[in-house]
Amino acid sequence: MSFSYYGELCTELYNLTKKVGQSLGGDIEYYRERLQDCKGPILEAMVGSGRVIIPLLESGLNVDGVDYSPEMLASCRQHCKDRELKPNLYESNLLEFSLSNKYEAIIIPAGSFLLIEKRDESIAVLNRLYELLLPGGRLMLDLFLPNQFEIDGKFSGTSAFSLPNGDMITMEEKLVEVDFYNQYKVSYYKYEKWREGQQIQSELQRFALRWYGIEEFKLVLEGIGFSEVVISADFEYGTQPTNSTQKFAFEAIKK
Repeated sequence: MSFSYYGELCTELYNLTKKVGQSLGGDIEYYRERLQDCKGPILEAMVGSGRVIIPLLESGLNVDGVDYSPEMLASCRQHCKDRELKPNLYESNLLEFSLSNKYEAIIIPAGSFLLIEKRDESIAVLNRLYELLLPGGRLMLDLFLPNQFEIDGKFSGTSAFSLPNGDMITMEEKLVEVDFYNQYKVSYYKYEKWREGQQIQSELQRFALRWYGIEEFKLVLEGIGFSEVVISADFEYGTQPTNSTQKFAFEAIKK
């Protein structure tokens, strides 16, 4: 499965910049409110380091998590252990993820679904998630449209982040490929960790992003068998999208 991989340095920086419980534009509040009446199990696919699943667990919801990155999943496990939470956390890519139990709801926050690079694999994942839902179960995920497309072949936009122990992580990005016809772009991210002026670790991440038109994705969901598709802008349920800079939250029901 082609997927943008999160390694050790990337995970460390993610934990620093997207802390557990840190809402991105109101997404945690949105998912928590929309799920508050769920009595059965919920799955957060592409759970990452636990930013969303932990506040959902703390609100009393029964949530499992699955992620492809062992580094991200290890971070999530530690965050849960620190809070005496014991969710079921699975290491798997979504194409191969299979359980005997079914879910009342499945969520994919933070636009993470766009990290599945190949269209045929993304459609196969949606079919897999459909199979994992109970009849009448809900799929909830949010998407966005990218806005940076200029390729100059150079690493640029260096950002520096200070760690609690005094170390520093720098990050640079290079956009290397844009395919408007097939609706994806590929960037390289270079991470370097520094201690007392000396580089002690480095990591290169290939970061692919596939985007979908709003109506296009609705048709994809309906083609798989989902019904009652609701598209909400900026995590305001039922608010129709009006422009390309918004976040687009989809909710669909398994027939």
